[in-house]
Amino acid sequence: MSVSHIPVTEDNKQDFELSMKKLVNLVVTEENFKKAREYANTLDSIQISQRSICDLELIATGAFSPLDRFMGKADYVSVINRMRLTDGTLFPLPVTLPVMPDESMQPGKNIALRDSNNNLLAYMKIEEIFEWNRSEECSTVLGTEDERHPLVAEMHNWGTHLISGEMTVLQLPIYRDFTELRHSPAETRARIQELGKDATPVIAFKTRTPVHRGHEEILKQALQKTGGTILFHPIVGVTKPGDLDTFTLVRSCQALEKKISSKGNFLLSLCPLAMRFAGPREALLHALTWKNYGADTVIIGRSHACPGTDSKGNLFYKPFAAQDLVREHADEIGISLLEFDELRYSPLDNEYISIETSDAERDTTIPISFSRIRVEYLDKGIEPPEHLVSKESEKIIREFYPPRHEQGVCIWFTGLSGSGKSTIAEILDSMMRENGRRTTLLDGDVVRTHLSKGLGFSKEDRDTNIRRIGWVAAEIVRHQGSSICAAISPYRSVRNEARSMCGTDRFVEVFVDTPLEVCEQRDVKGLYAKARRGEIKGFTGIDDPYEIPERAEITLNTVNISPLENARIIINYLKEHGFLK
Repeated sequence: MSVSHIPVTEDNKQDFELSMKKLVNLVVTEENFKKAREYANTLDSIQISQRSICDLELIATGAFSPLDRFMGKADYVSVINRMRLTDGTLFPLPVTLPVMPDESMQPGKNIALRDSNNNLLAYMKIEEIFEWNRSEECSTVLGTEDERHPLVAEMHNWGTHLISGEMTVLQLPIYRDFTELRHSPAETRARIQELGKDATPVIAFKTRTPVHRGHEEILKQALQKTGGTILFHPIVGVTKPGDLDTFTLVRSCQALEKKISSKGNFLLSLCPLAMRFAGPREALLHALTWKNYGADTVIIGRSHACPGTDSKGNLFYKPFAAQDLVREHADEIGISLLEFDELRYSPLDNEYISIETSDAERDTTIPISFSRIRVEYLDKGIEPPEHLVSKESEKIIREFYPPRHEQGVCIWFTGLSGSGKSTIAEILDSMMRENGRRTTLLDGDVVRTHLSKGLGFSKEDRDTNIRRIGWVAAEIVRHQGSSICAAISPYRSVRNEARSMCGTDRFVEVFVDTPLEVCEQRDVKGLYAKARRGEIKGFTGIDDPYEIPERAEITLNTVNISPLENARIIINYLKEHGFLK
């Protein structure tokens, strides 16, 4: 382990008390609450997304200080292009409020902001309404427009415009869980102050994955090396499908707290941040946020805020890019970066060691990561060894990660009309039931008769239909069921939205690759012929495009292979990947 103590100039270094006073606080005082609420209830209102609710909370409580509102156009453009607000303050990611504008949204007008249950959170005096460019933000901020990136896929659902203006916050989001662990930046700083002079350095560490021995050993070594306090800050805002649910994550963190608290000061506090999975830029945002919570030292891990691999199988961000960017700006932020070499377990020494990864050391030591624990042990129903995860954590994690054959999975058929999707899906449904899986078949035609009744065939309506199917499929997967979806789903972006909703590791895209001319020959309804004559407009494959999957898990040939054999191909894939015994 190496500790990089970054020299901090007096011009940049913030005095603890002074910076605490500078925290933004937009929440109305108790004496003004009633009047403000009565006024807000007279206003037109909009419901904002869970992501925007998380951002609203972090703006209102000062976690995003000096930001005191959703960004206006000048700050938005400046942050995208140079990671700074217009006044030069470092701020790496845009924090905006997307909307679909209507007559109620006009500059100078006040509008109430509510959650999905219509609870009143705040009101805004609209000062700006402006358009944004999805492609530009993705390529510049995220470094990719690949639809496999969870935020790229999500952005298709965002409004076309952004609004900004002064906000009055009436109440913070309502939580029913772990209320004793939810602390604002001011409350967290007060808890640190109560620890006295022995509190420093305050070392911030975050996780959105289950706690394992690697986490435990890093935090132990951090306390042994520096003393001070661990600010353990698990992220419980918006993450991505397939990530650990809040209840399991926090319970595993509480198990760790019991073990680490005997080694030194340990503060467990939940962070309601909405992840962007923006890699290096996000790591820098986390460092700024931690500074506002009272930390002066941060731990940035390998591949920090990286969502995995893109459509070509490559990591979205280089493993050490996040550490490099935080190190570059640590002086300006006023923090130290606590750096670890790769931590591995040595069976010969029965201890955890930080190594400078030579081939010899790799041969005699065992890497520690949750992906390894999940793939090699949990998915197979095998109890992981205690050098990878403690008994206490394993018991908690196992509730969320049963063996692979008991986990939820979505098999998503896509292809032209007449390609054979529904026929193969029906055979697969029976075969999976024969293998002991509970299944739900969501056929595109049937869904349109019920769930999507009334929708047309414009691109917008088609996307809405696929999102509805994806949402239902994701709920089935979340409850450990198997969803089989068969819909044309011609657009790559919305298919990737469905993948993100279900979780990449629980989504199997099946491309039924049947040539257009074969589909036309099979068309007993004569729809293709009508489309050719111009009687049907916007027909996929004729005058509306079908976007071929870039990296489907399975591609089927229905010209030379029967539906039964194609279903068996899928069954074999599911068995090979552990979804069937």
